[in-house]
Amino acid sequence: MNNQNMERDSAPKTPDHSAKKDVGATVSGAFSKASDLAQEAADTVKQSAADGASTVASQVKEMLDRQVGSGAEVMGHLASSTKRAAEDLDKSAPLVAGVVRTFANRIDGYADDLRDQSVDQLVRAASDLTRRQPALVFGLAALAGFLTFRTLKSAPPASPLSNEPMHERNRQGANEFHGT
Repeated sequence: MNNQNMERDSAPKTPDHSAKKDVGATVSGAFSKASDLAQEAADTVKQSAADGASTVASQVKEMLDRQVGSGAEVMGHLASSTKRAAEDLDKSAPLVAGVVRTFANRIDGYADDLRDQSVDQLVRAASDLTRRQPALVFGLAALAGFLTFRTLKSAPPASPLSNEPMHERNRQGANEFHGT
């Protein structure tokens, strides 16, 4: 009986050990395949995201290019209107008409320049101007900030809406005592 137990203990070890190796190899292969599939999925997602971002970027650029074209068209209309104003001023104030006409021609020139440029070209030109004339750009930014601040500060304060008619609110203020 003792020999039988030993045979049982020693006999299954070899096939069991072999089965464990097979299971280990199968599990390792499955993990390897899963890892490869996960890597492929990640690469696909990255590529899709890059393609989507590229598509969005190109659509935004196209929209901005259209807006630049629209802005150039508006500037062209402004130049035409300014030229008509200069023609009207020719009889009564020829010197002023000349200044207005020069202004209109400059606006028209800027509009023509805008029509021929893309957003990328405009950004590059602005960047070049900033490098060449940083003081000018800083001054213009400060002026724009100052004008914005003054505009917002001079706006009347927003008053809460009330259901009372205006004359009743004025009468209440007149009845209040503001002295010592």
